Amino acid sequence: MGIHQPGPRSRQLMAEARKLMPGGVSSPVRAFRGVGGEPLFIERGEGCRLYDADGKAYIDCLCSWGAVILGHAHPSVTMAARQALESGSSFGACTPGEVELARKIVDAVPRVEMVRFVSSGTEAVMSAVRLARAFTGGTKVVKFEGGYHGHSDGLLSKAGSGLATFGIPESPGVPASFAAETITVPYNDLEATRQALASLAGEVACVMVEPVAGNMGVVPPAPGFLAGLRRACDEHGALLLFDEVITGFRIGPGGAQKLFGVTPDITTLGKVIGGGFPVAAYGGRREIMERIAPAGDVYQAGTLSGNPVAVAAGAAVLDVVSQPGFYERLEELGATLERGLRESAAKAGCRAAINRVGSMLTIFFCDGPVTDFASAARSDAKRFAAFFHAMLDAGVYFPPSRLESAFLCAAHTPADIERIISASEPAFRAARGW
Repeated sequence: MGIHQPGPRSRQLMAEARKLMPGGVSSPVRAFRGVGGEPLFIERGEGCRLYDADGKAYIDCLCSWGAVILGHAHPSVTMAARQALESGSSFGACTPGEVELARKIVDAVPRVEMVRFVSSGTEAVMSAVRLARAFTGGTKVVKFEGGYHGHSDGLLSKAGSGLATFGIPESPGVPASFAAETITVPYNDLEATRQALASLAGEVACVMVEPVAGNMGVVPPAPGFLAGLRRACDEHGALLLFDEVITGFRIGPGGAQKLFGVTPDITTLGKVIGGGFPVAAYGGRREIMERIAPAGDVYQAGTLSGNPVAVAAGAAVLDVVSQPGFYERLEELGATLERGLRESAAKAGCRAAINRVGSMLTIFFCDGPVTDFASAARSDAKRFAAFFHAMLDAGVYFPPSRLESAFLCAAHTPADIERIISASEPAFRAARGW
């Protein structure tokens, strides 16, 4: 397998970084351990292009793990952030901008009647689980194999994202008593979920799900799965929590819940609502959200929550994505890419299953269909690594993990999609030959 070689500046930076940070990175998957080789250091982005520390350009199919839906350095986002920054970066006080962003979210997302801003998806989900436990009186959480909901204690059991990439089923440092409060069942298995709820009658605070899984690769919900979860939660007195940190404003203006017509009790959001800045939120029905302090007795706080620069950038993003035709164009680009990748894989004689929802897409190097974590985990890591490095050599940056989603953004053009497709056939040949 050919390994893409970064330039001397990236190699120098990584050598220094390893002396200063664990593994040389601030987040594990960036280290390229899932694909081998040395990671790139990115100095700037423009539109759908990334430029590394050695000046090489790449078509970006990572888009900051889905956060950058308009493209890098979008003029509206840059202007909004700059104007906010000129007035001050943080006040530790209420600001008009957070009210504006909250209104845009409440107007767009079904059954989100109130929101609380935080700074990361992990923080949003952790806080939402605390709220669900307080509201219902239950302590148990039901989640799905391969679903990743941040790195808080108790939610790392059989998780996706980096844990799946590195083959870590649990994380040291998490007490067994914490993990025991989380019950994990197969994704898309409604009967297993019903059985879990029935066996723990009255003990389950919430069923937590990525309505479109994005951390074991893209795995869409089976027909009736989400609606079945809604009915099961209602029957057993548990809340339904949609983790839309990835899908919120990514696959449509109201997220997965609007696309599939199923409304949860609590929703977590992140990534897109910050426009590349660290913003996340959790929201839901008014009667639930009013349990949060200071309106209620469930405590959660954060010095940088509702940061004025970040919420200004997020509001600018939501203004653009709300324009007519925005998501239709992303759907068209995604469909073209999916079709082209399938054709390239067939020409190369490479077995690959491709799952896509809107502008989210994953290539699994295995026979399909891929419907849950067990089938996603069959994706061949060595074949994916060969594909990844061949694409990188061709100037296309895919996620450095076989179990993550690739993303498109509004800055991609039909010509960019054709370049990705053209690069993919020899990359599939490299994967087939491994």
